[in-house]
Amino acid sequence: MAKPPKQRTCSTMEVHERMLRSVPGYIEARAASENRAFQYANRLVAAQRTGVTVIPVVVHVVWKTAAQNISDAQIHSQIDVLNKDYRKANPDIANLPAAFQPLATDARIEFELATTDPNGAATTGITRTQTTADSFIDDNKVKAAATGGVAPWNTAKYLNLWVCELGNGLLGYAQFPGGPAATDGVVILNSAFGTVGTAAAFAPYNLGRTASHEIGHWLNLRHIWGDDGNGCNGDDLVADTPNAAGPNFGKPTFPHVTCNNGPNGDLFQNYMDYTDDAAMFMFTAGQVARMQACLDGDRASIGHTKIGPTIAVADLHPTLVTADVHPTLASVDFATIAAVDPHPTVAILDLHPTLASADTHPTIAAVDTATVAVLDVHTTIAVLDHAPTNFLLDHGIPNQGFPGQGPGPEALPFVLATPHHTMAWTKSFPDMAQSRAATLLNQINQHEQALKQLAEAEAAGSLSAYDSVAAEQVNTEYERLVAEYRQLVGA
Repeated sequence: MAKPPKQRTCSTMEVHERMLRSVPGYIEARAASENRAFQYANRLVAAQRTGVTVIPVVVHVVWKTAAQNISDAQIHSQIDVLNKDYRKANPDIANLPAAFQPLATDARIEFELATTDPNGAATTGITRTQTTADSFIDDNKVKAAATGGVAPWNTAKYLNLWVCELGNGLLGYAQFPGGPAATDGVVILNSAFGTVGTAAAFAPYNLGRTASHEIGHWLNLRHIWGDDGNGCNGDDLVADTPNAAGPNFGKPTFPHVTCNNGPNGDLFQNYMDYTDDAAMFMFTAGQVARMQACLDGDRASIGHTKIGPTIAVADLHPTLVTADVHPTLASVDFATIAAVDPHPTVAILDLHPTLASADTHPTIAAVDTATVAVLDVHTTIAVLDHAPTNFLLDHGIPNQGFPGQGPGPEALPFVLATPHHTMAWTKSFPDMAQSRAATLLNQINQHEQALKQLAEAEAAGSLSAYDSVAAEQVNTEYERLVAEYRQLVGA
């Protein structure tokens, strides 16, 4: 068996970049995936799967030596880890620093070994294939019988996991949504799969978190630092994950500050970083929104809703994202936010306390209706949260062509392989641009009304010191919205 690598390695982005250049239709499919994720992140569309989605899994064990032919018990231990990690039921989440605890979110996803194969026959959800290959790499050869592996089961119905010997110190890789069905799924190093058997002695990758990480990619999550090397210009397209300079390895000490993200620093406790298994604990609300967008879109045909109680009591009232640089409300369930906030306060509008705990229409308490309540026209202050839209606006990057294609006269819908940014949204999607413009106009009008009432209060001599500070914040946000609108419409 291979020795554990000194640092976590994942080839998902290398596979992604290769497919951008070689797989017809992949660019367009990825663009559609990201447009959907954008809508969910900005609460333009609500998740259709409101309960827990249970995903059937088939594990393909591809082995050459007896040690590589891992036991059923080792496979079951991995499924157990996945169910804890994706339901925020992992005991080690208690190790998450207090500053990041409000970010941790139940993904509402569970996994089970398939009980019926594609032909309708009973199955254990495990296949075993002996191979003559010493090891595999990220070239997908493990996914075809002709190259020493085994073909996937229907990828529209099953999550395919290939467990095999991997070379080059590789722990695993996944295929993002939108790729070919023949290679769709996740590949994991056999000794990094599960928590018992050969995995037990494979520290620091002995807790099953490689699969948690790679399945995150399969559900359209990106690395937490945005895959721009060690710069600060990449982005994982999730608003509530702090910008980080690069991957974190081992067990960093909190806080690890990069990219001016103090005082709390990098969210290295996230499953989508490169830390050791024992240092990974959680997904954020923004990441869950992306995964739910994927389940409603590219993965719409897979999984079923769990019957019976589905959400832990502690998660019925999702928390406020207090660490978000643009402070935002994490939940779409604005009717229950008041019950979460023990003080109760709203992060950015705390200058005017409070969300009334008895207010079933989550309005801002009528302590100062002349200055704040007008912003609650749509029973939400989430409309003030513009992230992650600014970086998605038109960067004017032309189509440089891909192998077999000449440069195109039109901008690509997305630029997926720039040096410092994995994706950029352009105005090639007029419907999305129009939708964003309409949202901005609505927000601008709300802010204009608020500023008018503030001015009237000042003229009447009833503007308090708190109101003055709020007026500055409202005016700053108003100017930003106007600038963004002008950039969007070319004014």
